[in-house]
Amino acid sequence: MTADGRRPLYATGGIAAATAAGSGLAVIVTLTIIGWVAAPHDTFGEDIVDILQGAVLAWLVGHHVSFTVPDGQIALLPLGLVLLPGLLLYRSGRWLARSCEILRLRYVWGAAVAVAGPYAAIAGTLALVARTEAIEPSMPRALVMGFAIAFLAAGLGALRQLMRDKGVAARDLLELMPARPRSLLVGMLASTGTLLLGGLLLFAAALAVALPEAVETTRVLGPGVVGGVLLVLIQLAYLPNAVVFAVCYALGPGFAMGAGTVVAPTGVSVGALPVFPMLAALPDDGAAPAVSLVALALPFAAGAVGGVLTQRSAPDAVGEAAPLWGFVCGVTTGILCAAMAEIAGGPLGGERLSEVGPSAWQVGLVAALEVGVAAAVAAWIANWWYWRKLRLGKGTASPASTEPGTGAAKKGARASGRPEAGPRPVVELPPDVPVGKGLATVTPLRRRDGGGPGEEAAPEAEPSPATPEELRAARERERAARMVDRDAERGARKEARRELRDHRRRERREAKDARRASGGRWWRRRPSEDEEMYGITYEADPGGVDAPGH
Repeated sequence: MTADGRRPLYATGGIAAATAAGSGLAVIVTLTIIGWVAAPHDTFGEDIVDILQGAVLAWLVGHHVSFTVPDGQIALLPLGLVLLPGLLLYRSGRWLARSCEILRLRYVWGAAVAVAGPYAAIAGTLALVARTEAIEPSMPRALVMGFAIAFLAAGLGALRQLMRDKGVAARDLLELMPARPRSLLVGMLASTGTLLLGGLLLFAAALAVALPEAVETTRVLGPGVVGGVLLVLIQLAYLPNAVVFAVCYALGPGFAMGAGTVVAPTGVSVGALPVFPMLAALPDDGAAPAVSLVALALPFAAGAVGGVLTQRSAPDAVGEAAPLWGFVCGVTTGILCAAMAEIAGGPLGGERLSEVGPSAWQVGLVAALEVGVAAAVAAWIANWWYWRKLRLGKGTASPASTEPGTGAAKKGARASGRPEAGPRPVVELPPDVPVGKGLATVTPLRRRDGGGPGEEAAPEAEPSPATPEELRAARERERAARMVDRDAERGARKEARRELRDHRRRERREAKDARRASGGRWWRRRPSEDEEMYGITYEADPGGVDAPGH
């Protein structure tokens, strides 16, 4: 420990990695010995080396490390076994955060690396130890998967401990992210979660239909009590693989159960299969069951959920951008589905079982298109609905569509939630203020204290509630105002700008003549303290032009 009572980070990370690896090996060895006891065997002394090697190999399989056998390669590994080292590393990460006092969020990365580095070295070493003439684990894969699993699990543990010590909720942690990346993350996780939930329901329904066949397969195997428990545990470990396979079926590409086989909505051709109870859920050769075709709606439902949640937390002011972000949500979901398809499948030996599982690139491409299109449409609708509710809540009334002080203007003011405006005060303008044929309106600008010349700021009135009839009338007036001829408006603006330029030229000439008469210089000119400022606006006269269609 250091002088202030803290443990050194990287040395403590090595201890945490060794503790997690040792605990995992202890659990695997225990289960291996139980299986050895339940099966026919020779004396314990002759099988001890094989038992330990089998336990180490099972530990590597729990980290999704493939291995080579004389007939080919074994890479179809149960994803559920990753849960054991993940939980142990998560606990080690929390212990590391408590021991080393991780005080800031940026230190969590260092804590994750402190555990992941030694853990990857342990995994690589065990891959070398478990090598035999018949089985050869992949050492590079052991290093990569050991580091990745330890980095994620230990990092999450350290982050959880830091959040608990600081009293920070997960929602508050998400608020630290920018709005758009956060919305995309939420949409991607929601779409993927919907796909996985649908895949689980699809597999459960298929297994329930084929339950008598699964029971008969278990009876034929005759595993006994202990062997039956281990068989159930193995099937639970393969459950995540089965869910991913079901998701790939719902997406359309399906999956293979051997060379030249396919299980997809377009048809089923599997042939002979290994004796395993879970495989009873596969349909028979021929056309796919008609009921299972309902699962084809799953990716579109997932895209709708993801698209809505993508726009819910970060609505776009520009309506055309919402479908784009929805499609981006679908693309990220497709990338994640491709990764899951890659790790869920793999060869199961040589010859016929050398191709088992879905095609990662086909699954990713189809998921990106199906989920992306559905998410784009849902995001556009959600964004439109959000701004519609916002407009209905606040109301909209075009000030240019009616003259202030009239009954229609008062009704529009009530619809928009603004206080009713009375007649516009007549402003006495100096003779040098330009007023011409460009329909220019000159308004004295208010001072910073809130009042114009000789007037006080009016107190704000409480917004009046708007009825549906008033809102519809306000929208009709706004629509009528947009139908004013654009050419007349541009002509009015051009005339007003011309008048303003002429006035500025006259003003500069008069000021120049005045300075020459007084003997001053142009660079010594200073604005008068009592000069007033005016704003000039211009608009087309709705009564002076014909609306389209008249």
